[in-house]
Amino acid sequence: MNALKTIVPIVGALALTAAPALAGSDNGNGTPPTNQGTAHKQAAQTHSTKTNTPGPKASLPSKAKAYGRYCKGTSKLRTAAALGTHGTPFSQCVTAMAKVAHSQAAPKTACSTLSHKKAKGAKRSDFSTCVNGAAKLKADLKKAS
Repeated sequence: MNALKTIVPIVGALALTAAPALAGSDNGNGTPPTNQGTAHKQAAQTHSTKTNTPGPKASLPSKAKAYGRYCKGTSKLRTAAALGTHGTPFSQCVTAMAKVAHSQAAPKTACSTLSHKKAKGAKRSDFSTCVNGAAKLKADLKKAS
């Protein structure tokens, strides 16, 4: 009786772990399904004359992937002085990078919403970091084209 109490749970656990492997969807021929969503994207990108960088009105996560490295060192915390502004200094910097990348504004104009005061312990102000990052972005875009 004790052996049965031990064997039944083990067999049950093995059956549960083997079920997904046995029920796999291999389409009957052993090959994985093709990714049909990429053909349209590639065709749409060839007709585009813009850069592959997201625009200033794109969502923050997509902009942060592209422009976040140019805003490195900008504060990601909302300070008491920045409570009246929209977003953190980092998100404002990322939006400014998008404007600069799409030639909608000059670096100083795009970064004008950021603070000119240097935070305690910081090497430079958020504005200075943003303008410096915009200059690097413009140089990188110039190299790429």
